[in-house]
Amino acid sequence: MTTQIDAPAGLPVLDDAGRAALFTDARTSNSFSDQPVSDETLAAVWDLAKWPPTAANTQPLRVTFVRTEEGKRRLVPLLSEGNRAKAEAAPVVAILAADLDFHEFVPKTFPARAEMKDSFEASGREGREPMARFNATLQAGYFLLAARAHGLATGPMAGFDADAVTAEFFPGGRERALLVVNVGHPGENPWFPRLPRLDHEDVVRWA
Repeated sequence: MTTQIDAPAGLPVLDDAGRAALFTDARTSNSFSDQPVSDETLAAVWDLAKWPPTAANTQPLRVTFVRTEEGKRRLVPLLSEGNRAKAEAAPVVAILAADLDFHEFVPKTFPARAEMKDSFEASGREGREPMARFNATLQAGYFLLAARAHGLATGPMAGFDADAVTAEFFPGGRERALLVVNVGHPGENPWFPRLPRLDHEDVVRWA
């Protein structure tokens, strides 16, 4: 039965199964089966992840799907030792990166304020980087939810040499690696015990 909550008229509410798939039952997978993930499914993940908001609709996240043996040979040595076997086993590893030249797309993504492109251009990559990183990080969260919505397990990993991954896969300096995510279907014993979450009184304030 769906938990009853107040919702604005006209907006849909996910049922308990949908909320469980995206949130309460969602876990980080620590092993992956050899079941493949199709290009069509990966494209569908991005086609869903692209819709939630970013500041001024800038959409700076860039996704590189690593699935070939050659790609894994380039990536895996740059991961922390404890993450290498998981990445080797996953059928796909996504490198999520921030595009520091996101402003080039502003006339397309925010046509009402196309002149913002010039302001971002004047600030240079160093000036654009905080906005690029913040909004790409938002989109990384959307990406994880979109993968779960397509029945895929994910294993996000911050344990990697970000500078080395950036140099290896994005040598032009335009993009900066933020997160590496294993993507696939759960393997044998994929879940660690569920860790505690903070209680309402530890987090929520009213003003």
